[in-house]
Amino acid sequence: MRSPKSVDGLTKLGRVRLSDSFFMRDFLYSEISQIEGVSNIPDNPDLAIEVGKMLCSEVLEPIQEKLGRISIRSAYRSAAVNQIGNEKNYNCSSNEANYAGHIWDHLDSDGCQGATACIVVNSFIPYYEETGNWQALAWWIHDNIPGYADLEFYPKYAAFNISWHEKPKKYIYSYAKPKGYLKNFDPNDKSSHANEYETFLNFIK
Repeated sequence: MRSPKSVDGLTKLGRVRLSDSFFMRDFLYSEISQIEGVSNIPDNPDLAIEVGKMLCSEVLEPIQEKLGRISIRSAYRSAAVNQIGNEKNYNCSSNEANYAGHIWDHLDSDGCQGATACIVVNSFIPYYEETGNWQALAWWIHDNIPGYADLEFYPKYAAFNISWHEKPKKYIYSYAKPKGYLKNFDPNDKSSHANEYETFLNFIK
């Protein structure tokens, strides 16, 4: 598929079904694109679709199946949108750092594919607002979503970046308090950490 240059072309791209619950259109909205007037359309739609399908099938669908509806806060960024976001300090990393991350349609420096979305687990919001315990969701994802590549949590609603990547780094970091890497986290530990999120699961029953 060529990069869309018309409304019909972009509509066709948006209608591509990435998984049972998600279409490409769900991932194309960008506040930066809206305010700055820069197109948020993939240069390489075929690659964006390919990695988007992996992100949805391996990461997003399993979360939504177990914890209920998720909301997408930010996902795909074109290289042009991300560059402006970086230059104007809109909390965007450089393009090089975001290839195979938020910039789905470019390979990273190792030649690997990947995709990132910033999401909110709606059922987690009341628990998080009462406890501030973002770690519960982090541990749950680590135990239950083997396809995730990395996690970065943020203070508002415990929104977090979650990625699929060909070579996952398996790190968990938070900008919400306590800020930093998840304490006592070993990505190679395959044992259950259910005691870390049992209270959250009981909360949403």
